[in-house]
Amino acid sequence: MRVYRGPLPTRERDRAATAAMLAGTADSGEPALRVWTPGRQVAFGRRDARAEGYDEARRAAEDRGFPPTERSVGGRAVAYADSTLAFAHAVPLADMRRGMDERYDAAVETIVDALRGIGADAEPGEPRDSYCPGDHSVRVADGGKIAGIAQRVRQDAALVSGCVTVAGRDELRDVLAPVYDALAVPFDPRSVGSVAAAAGPADPDAVRDALESAFLGDEEPVRLDASDLLTED
Repeated sequence: MRVYRGPLPTRERDRAATAAMLAGTADSGEPALRVWTPGRQVAFGRRDARAEGYDEARRAAEDRGFPPTERSVGGRAVAYADSTLAFAHAVPLADMRRGMDERYDAAVETIVDALRGIGADAEPGEPRDSYCPGDHSVRVADGGKIAGIAQRVRQDAALVSGCVTVAGRDELRDVLAPVYDALAVPFDPRSVGSVAAAAGPADPDAVRDALESAFLGDEEPVRLDASDLLTED
């Protein structure tokens, strides 16, 4: 499996790299993985962008030091602290009409196993009134959400992606509360958890290593730099 590491200078190049990774898997039939820290931001979904309070929600994020961005996949707003990890796992497909639920279930199981392996008390599940609610999430055993998962499918490959909150739970609660209030979407700040709050490490590198190992399984990694995914302008 190809495993890409390293930061990219802008969010636009980050997204382009993920798209290129997915296209590469579709062309080659080889799976690929990237786990990285995309940086401090609040990423809004398409439904948010159509909401009456969207401009107010963007201001609330910006006023608290979280640059607002928009994403093309996923649901409602997600806040990323500096330590929050994003992950993207590209897998080849023989039939795009099959396997979506199985890929979701496998991703949840993989993340739970990875986090438990580094001491975090994680389990499948979605807290009530959480940020970006969805059916495929990982939470602290006593409640707070640690990870959410989305999926994008094209004819020859699927991208299973999401984020893992490593630390910074309090500042994420502080920004998400006014953002969701502006969007008029139910949100309970207690629904925000973190790996660190679940007795795991607060170091994103340690969590990244655990996630990579779990997604790799028995596969041998071919380690590459994320910048290799982008051609020179």
